[in-house]
Amino acid sequence: MTEENSPPVLHAEGLTKRYGKRVALDHCDLRIPRGRVIGLVGPNGAGKSTLLQLACGLITPTAGTLRVLGARPAADAAHLARVGYVAQDTPVYAGLTVGDHLRMGARLNPSWDPALAARRVDQVGLHRSQRAGRLSGGQRAQLALTIAAAKRPELLILDEPAAALDPLARDGFLHHLMEFVGELGASALLSSHLLGDVARICDHLVVLAAGRVQLAGDVTDLLAQHGWLAVPRGARDRLPAGVEPVRREPAGPDDRCLVRIAPGAGPLPGPVRPVRLEELVLAYLSRAAGAPAGPVTPLGVRR
Repeated sequence: MTEENSPPVLHAEGLTKRYGKRVALDHCDLRIPRGRVIGLVGPNGAGKSTLLQLACGLITPTAGTLRVLGARPAADAAHLARVGYVAQDTPVYAGLTVGDHLRMGARLNPSWDPALAARRVDQVGLHRSQRAGRLSGGQRAQLALTIAAAKRPELLILDEPAAALDPLARDGFLHHLMEFVGELGASALLSSHLLGDVARICDHLVVLAAGRVQLAGDVTDLLAQHGWLAVPRGARDRLPAGVEPVRREPAGPDDRCLVRIAPGAGPLPGPVRPVRLEELVLAYLSRAAGAPAGPVTPLGVRR
């Protein structure tokens, strides 16, 4: 089955999740094709972890539907085997050794690839006799990633697995993640606060804020659809048809506008400057938060 004819890796319609009176996800629609490395970004409380837990079948929706690889999440043992999951803080069992983790993975996963697991553990310098509780944060992350990937899943789901790692450990983790994706031919869904990481490895972007999907699509397409435009302040509400303002900033007599330009939009009032990924994400997050216009600054640290 070709990628075009395959079910999307994730398909949500009206997806809603409430915890009591708190709404974590609010009627989200999302369709992500296969073969992508997806960056899921948004502020704390946006619903990112909720979406990932729904995708893994750890929790169920309050309303709406969600399909992962064409089926209900965790529909059966066979579907569970198609998804690998690395939760926040890359949890491993402190009292078990690296070798114990590999043996447990082999017992629990029918598609377990012992050669892949052994090769990757050796590659990152983990010894079978080491207890997980004595590993560094980077080593624990590599162990958790190895266990998830040795299932040979079609989809790897990772919930901020590298957020607490130092730059060198994070670089190694991302490098091995991309090696796994290439070797397995898998899709990957990565939640992260670190836009530098997203820009480095992701080719599809989902921006989540206030429980809603604010922006989604292939990164190259989204960057091509947006740009900075200088607009005279008196004309800022008279943009051509098909040109949607996302963020405005005062810039002397003009407004500096980040705009989304639809195909076939009317003539633009001036040249369009390309937008960087972090500018694009922060503009949509600011709009969702109702923040006043101000300089767009890089978003590269955890907040």
